[in-house]
Amino acid sequence: MPPSQPLSRDRVLDAAIRVADRGGVEAITMRRVAQELGVEAMSLYHHLPNKDAILDGVIDAVFAAIELPGAGGDWRDAIRARAVSARAVLSRHSWALGLMDSRRNPGPATLRHHNAVLGVLREAGFTVAMAVHAFSLIDSYVGGFVLQEANMPVTTRDDVEQVAGNILEHLPEDELPYLTEVIVDHALRPDYDLGSEFTYGLDLILEALEARRG
Repeated sequence: MPPSQPLSRDRVLDAAIRVADRGGVEAITMRRVAQELGVEAMSLYHHLPNKDAILDGVIDAVFAAIELPGAGGDWRDAIRARAVSARAVLSRHSWALGLMDSRRNPGPATLRHHNAVLGVLREAGFTVAMAVHAFSLIDSYVGGFVLQEANMPVTTRDDVEQVAGNILEHLPEDELPYLTEVIVDHALRPDYDLGSEFTYGLDLILEALEARRG
């Protein structure tokens, strides 16, 4: 069946992202992307010459989806908003984590993104070296947190209660009291949200960087 819309570079990249969201980056092949679009694989070559070009394109699309930090105002607010956006985007496309720093041909959105983040840090008074340190530290934290979330065996409140209940059932409380209190008094609180751990750690990093900014 012919595609309902004309084939374009953007449509090919959108299809490749859907394929990766379901099967990881290893699933991105010209054949599978073509199947996603309902076309022959050869038709993709009119828009993207090879798989490497698709990988470059999907990573640029992921960067384009992350909120750019705004100029002016408190640098911490701008970088915090950008980090929160990056976590949200990468949580939807966690397969991109292994690709974001490995591509040799960064696209325009990727370059704009890096320039904007560095610009906020430089305008806030960070030296070039400190701006690089800050950028690397924040992205390592965001990427590590997303990776941790992606591999956790819980996604809902019911999952948390079930897993915690199973652990507590076999947990020798008298031997492991600190682990017991974390599960009972922290993780099982009705208002507990893993996102609060992310914002706490992020604010800690931003406060430390502010202390060294001068």
